[in-house]
Amino acid sequence: MDLQQTLRIIPAAIIGLTVHEFSHAYVAFLLGDNTAKEQGRITLNPLKHIDWLGFFLIIIAGFGWAKPVGFNPQNLKHRRRDEILIALAGPFSNLLLAIFFFIVARSLYNLDYFHFTDTGVFCVNLLILWGIINLGLFIFNLIPLPPLDGSHIYLTYLSAINPQLMVQLYKYGTMGLLGIIIAENYLNLNILHLSNMIHSVAAFIMNLLNF
Repeated sequence: MDLQQTLRIIPAAIIGLTVHEFSHAYVAFLLGDNTAKEQGRITLNPLKHIDWLGFFLIIIAGFGWAKPVGFNPQNLKHRRRDEILIALAGPFSNLLLAIFFFIVARSLYNLDYFHFTDTGVFCVNLLILWGIINLGLFIFNLIPLPPLDGSHIYLTYLSAINPQLMVQLYKYGTMGLLGIIIAENYLNLNILHLSNMIHSVAAFIMNLLNF
């Protein structure tokens, strides 16, 4: 990836990861747990949320993560339901952010400056790229592999049935996920088909916006 492309991606990655983790923290707080609040995670300050290894992987590989938001399940009124809601809050905040970027890009494109000038077209394309990156965060985090948010849909129930198995899934799921990321980027394998899914969803949204 060249330097210019990296510089275009960095703001979207920072915004996307920050909003993602803020959403986890805020929903946990709304559902009765103060853990994230006490840790200073209910904030849009990126420095509170960025995991630098995960951020670096987003830049070079297109996939990554931020610092996980902790919560105490004992403080939740409806534990299993609320754990799933907290987990899904992050990815769906990225979906909403992606839609926001697409809507802004479409709105600007109606203006002559953003339709006919090089700088204007660059800005519109940049917003589209930021939307695609957030769609990537949305889809990637819904993969049902630990430690991604999608795994909580079934791990929440598994923790009550077989805690030891859940621990093993976390351990080997994380290693497997890293292996898949490395294989896709350095062995030219297409295991998850994320790029196809991301661009299909992006095309669907942009078609709805008559872009």
